[in-house]
Order: sequence, then structure tokens, then C-alpha cells
Amino acid sequence: MRLNNGLDIPQLGVGTWTLRGEKAQENVRLALEAGFRHIDTAQAYENESEVGQGIVDSGVSRQDIFIATKVATGIMREGCDAVRRSIDGSLTKLKTDYIDLLLIHWPVKDCIKHTWLAMEDYVRQGKVRSIGVSNFNRHHLDDLLAYAEIRPVINQIEVHPFMTQEENIAYNHKLGIQVEAWGPFGQGDIDIVGHPLLQSLAQKYQKTASQIVLRWIVQRDLITIPRAKPNHFAENLGIMSFSLSDEDMQAISSLNQNKRSNKLNDPESFPW
Repeated sequence: MRLNNGLDIPQLGVGTWTLRGEKAQENVRLALEAGFRHIDTAQAYENESEVGQGIVDSGVSRQDIFIATKVATGIMREGCDAVRRSIDGSLTKLKTDYIDLLLIHWPVKDCIKHTWLAMEDYVRQGKVRSIGVSNFNRHHLDDLLAYAEIRPVINQIEVHPFMTQEENIAYNHKLGIQVEAWGPFGQGDIDIVGHPLLQSLAQKYQKTASQIVLRWIVQRDLITIPRAKPNHFAENLGIMSFSLSDEDMQAISSLNQNKRSNKLNDPESFPW
């Protein structure tokens, strides 16, 4: 998928949230061996070193891999110098000379501008190829664009059938910003794949309910990063082999409840 700076990002990647230690390292290696080329991590996940080692262990050429990470909220609060040190730290931990995509993890009040300006400087230095945001609503984007010299390429937000984010997605696309869906299957007590509609569609298309959800996402022209679980790699990659009808796409979208997986993960009330 093409970004507004002319670079391409694989539409389907793997996330590494909750993965730690050897498991993170092994899962990343296995994901790359399975054919994935987009790896998503974050400073807050505390696994960048293991992700970096998994990339090295895979033997896949660095230039063929799209690596994304995010500046942590605590780092943003410490100021511009701390942000710069954290980016240098991410480069070292990920064992790479450049990061393909660097995001602001959350719109921390009064900390966005100095973080963004530091990130822009790393783009100019060639140490970061693309910069973007995560969990930004419309007004967060408007505020950022008032001073940004480099436009965000991506906004990574929670998207699943119970949280379709149609207005937010439409606004991002209007601005030329791609949207990346995190938490496509929901989290916590949300059981998306067990919903009767998705189970019915799985039978109709002879696919799994998880594949139906991922296909619904990519068919909306979104990027997505389901968690790196080796037993689901082939299944996830298989979503490119079929399409959902317009009627079924709409039926899935009608499940929307504007329900976040965790009520604390609201950009407007995140515990800053």
C-alpha cells in the first residue's frame, strides 16, 4: 500500500504487543520465514531488542522488511532530548540503521509538538523513513497539521467490527493519511470472532471467522497488524485469496457499537 511520501507498506503485518524475551524473538523470526515483511513494535512493549534479533535471525534482507515502532508516552513527557535519546535507543535495539515508520504512540497533551519536531529531524537525517501517529482523533490531527512540516503517513487506531471508526477513517483518508487497524479481533472480554454473523460468514466462505474479520479490514483499504502467533500465520496470509461481497461487508460494519476493547484506551480520556 502506498504512503503519502511515496513509500510502500505491506498491508498485512504482524504485531508484537505482549510478546517478551525469547518468544518475541522466535515469533518475529517465524513470521518473516512465513512470508510477512511488516513488523510492528513499540518502545512501551519493551521488546525492541528481541524483535531486532528475530529480524537478524530470519536471514531476510533488511531492505525487504518494513519495521515500525512508537515513541512511548513516558518518554514524550520527559521532553525533546529524551525523545531523541529514545529514537537512538530504538535504532540500537532493533539493530538497524533506519526505522521505516516511527509513530507517536498516544496524543499526550502538551507533548505532541516537541515529539513531532524531533521525529521530523530524524527523517531529515535519514534515520527514519516515515513518521505518523497512533490513536489520534480528528482534532489531534488538526492541531498537528497546523505546524507539521512533514505530514503523517499513518494513523494507527483501534478498528474491529464492534469499533468501525468510519468517520475517523474517512477524515484520515481525506487528508491523505493511511489508517492502520490495531486490535482487529478485539481484546479483553470482547468476543468478536465468536459472533454468530462472523461464524455464519466463515461457513459461507469456507474460511475462519478471523479470516473474515481481517478480510473486512483490508477490503476497507486499511492496513492491519494482528499479533504474531505462529499457528495463525498461514491463516492470516490466506486472506488475500478471497473477497467479501458488498452486502457482507455492510453486514459486518453494522455490528458497530463504538465499543473499545478497553475503556481506558480512549484518546480523549487516556490516563495521562
